Amino acid sequence: QVQLVESGGGLVQAGGSLRLSCAASGRTFSRYIMGWFRQAPGEEREFVAGISYSGRSTYADSVKDRFTISRDNAKTTVYLQMNALKPEDTSVYYCAADTTIIIRRTAASYEYWGQGTQVTVSS
Repeated sequence: QVQLVESGGGLVQAGGSLRLSCAASGRTFSRYIMGWFRQAPGEEREFVAGISYSGRSTYADSVKDRFTISRDNAKTTVYLQMNALKPEDTSVYYCAADTTIIIRRTAASYEYWGQGTQVTVSS
């Protein structure tokens, strides 16, 4: 069982930056694939970025070269550094954990979820 708690969301102007954190409970954090997803009102939850236990990462095309996912296994925390933010990045951002060995991009594949943190980017 894993519990995930996100933090770091807020209101930022377009072009600004935010860093999201996701603190995980559990002694086996390093074994989990960790992902960030986002969901805007009326939209489906979409993949943003994922990172393997070894640090290999992958990104949605819409955030590539602007967002960076990282993890600190000793602190059982995963991060999402978001730069050059755009109004279309406005969403609730969710952290998720998956027990498989590959990074998957579908929300239904992830077993554990945080409560979400709101990111609002003003134009």
